[in-house]
Amino acid sequence: MQKTALSDKILLKVEKPARYIGNEINAVVKNKNEIDIRFALCFPDVYEIGMSHLGIQILYSLFNSYEDVWAERVYSPWVDLDKIMRDDNIPLFALESQEPVKNFDFLGFTLQYEMCYTNILQVLDLAGIPIRASDRSEDDPIVVGGGPCTYNPEPICEFFDFFYIGEGETGYREIFDLYKEHKAKKTTRKEFLKRISQIEGMYVPSLVEVTYNDDGTVKGFTDDEGKPVHIKKQVVREMDKAHYPEKPVVPFIKVTQDRVVLEIQRGCVRGCRFCQAGQLYRPVRERSVEHLEEMAIKLLNNTGHEEISLSSLSSSDFSGIEELVNFLIEECDKRHINISLPSLRIDNFSVDVMSKVQDIKKSSLTFAPEAGSQRMRNIINKGLTEEDILKGARLAFENGWTRVKLYFMLGLPGETVEDIEGIADIADKIAREFFDAVPKEERKNGPVQIVVSTSFFIPKPFTAFQWAPMNEAKDFLDKAYITRKAITSMLNQKRIKYNWHEADVSVIEGILARGDRKLNDLIETLYKKGCIYDAWGEYFDMDKWMSTMAELGIDPAFYTTRKRDLDEIFPWDFLDCGVSKDFLKREWERSLKGEVTPNCMLRCNGCGAVNMNGMYCPM
Repeated sequence: MQKTALSDKILLKVEKPARYIGNEINAVVKNKNEIDIRFALCFPDVYEIGMSHLGIQILYSLFNSYEDVWAERVYSPWVDLDKIMRDDNIPLFALESQEPVKNFDFLGFTLQYEMCYTNILQVLDLAGIPIRASDRSEDDPIVVGGGPCTYNPEPICEFFDFFYIGEGETGYREIFDLYKEHKAKKTTRKEFLKRISQIEGMYVPSLVEVTYNDDGTVKGFTDDEGKPVHIKKQVVREMDKAHYPEKPVVPFIKVTQDRVVLEIQRGCVRGCRFCQAGQLYRPVRERSVEHLEEMAIKLLNNTGHEEISLSSLSSSDFSGIEELVNFLIEECDKRHINISLPSLRIDNFSVDVMSKVQDIKKSSLTFAPEAGSQRMRNIINKGLTEEDILKGARLAFENGWTRVKLYFMLGLPGETVEDIEGIADIADKIAREFFDAVPKEERKNGPVQIVVSTSFFIPKPFTAFQWAPMNEAKDFLDKAYITRKAITSMLNQKRIKYNWHEADVSVIEGILARGDRKLNDLIETLYKKGCIYDAWGEYFDMDKWMSTMAELGIDPAFYTTRKRDLDEIFPWDFLDCGVSKDFLKREWERSLKGEVTPNCMLRCNGCGAVNMNGMYCPM
């Protein structure tokens, strides 16, 4: 066991020292003298969050499958250790070798959530790496970003050497080979990045110039030769051939998602107009049931986890869902392991599967109607009727479930008070379904418990709602109050609990989601004022965000509540996620009319993703 970078004295001073010691089950340790490239994989949040992310596990396993690469992990130090490291000048280190991140060839961030942006600067600063890419020397690591937030990288583009747009399994081997050539020939950092920019899916911000109109909107994007910029995402074509970790790292402490994760497919056929992931990960690509069964056995054997979860944007739409679940039920029953089935649609829910899974371990069911009225569900293209919702709930109750979680959004385009009050109405109707479906003498687990949670709608790039104005914080809170008041007026109010998201955080997330390069100064200034862990309510400081924007002359309304023309060029329009802007325009216009677009299994709607890199749509 290697010596930790922190002394026992320091470890005793911090919460959960196991976050920093490494040596977990399945962690990979190599001889650094026998490899050519060292890559630090960073999730810019606390260990428990980062260790739950499947993408990091996939890249960690993929990179370490190469004999010439050693990938290690690094997470944001929690606030207690952050202070100690600054006071004692301790450089940020990777878990496996416990060596400074500054000594690595690459530092790669996965960018999952806009509110983690200040933590990116925390990691760079603690590692001793200049925050701005333009200030880095030939000896500094190459800093790369990947993940869904890279589909609008502009608010953080000046902190990165390049961004990898798309799915990470496809392009890194070419990058590593180029880097080895770069080191052998001793070319400059700039020359290496120029070569990187020629690989499909790679965006080097320093080589792209953005011009603006007088009103602050984007005028255009050109490369260092004055040519228009167009960058197309990397896509995995065949999921069964894509790398998947057979021995994921198993943490010593409980993390957010403490289970085996089995990714069954990528993409979604549903076309919800608010959902960014549903557009970014098109087209739908499935893994075969045979391959998944083999993977499941290996994962269970190699981890010792007591639960397995299926990962997908819409598990019910996986063509082999019943066959796979039946296999897992039999296998997990023998091992006394629980099965988690997230992302199941209420209208597709199998009673047979429900009852079989229930026999192993019962937990609450989660459904996401998203809107309280059929009118709003049509506007967002949810493809779900009230009849579907109530029928699904009744089937669940008849098969023994007594707890239901319901997820909705407030602040959707075109929303009215009646739509908001519909949230309470549908929760009450679900409660009535329980009392109608389950006789009093059979209510062994007590009466029904319904938890209603509302998040606040945030328009995201590459969705039909990227043109939509966003609500202000006060509007969000007013709508949460209407929801709460409506729930308290329901007959079954005592059976319904209501939670809502923080409005201030949602506003800042909205600014960052549709932001441009002018926000780099904002994020750096906020970091220097002490902002980190903005995703955590106890550390988020709205006053500091708002006052800093005022100091820098940044108008929040420009990014949130402003009405956008259909022909406006967005800060992310030089990127190609496969779904065409013309398709998104059509969907935005259909939403304004309340028109429903059939899902991809019923009809091809010409989104453009099926032509991505010569791919076809399996639907």
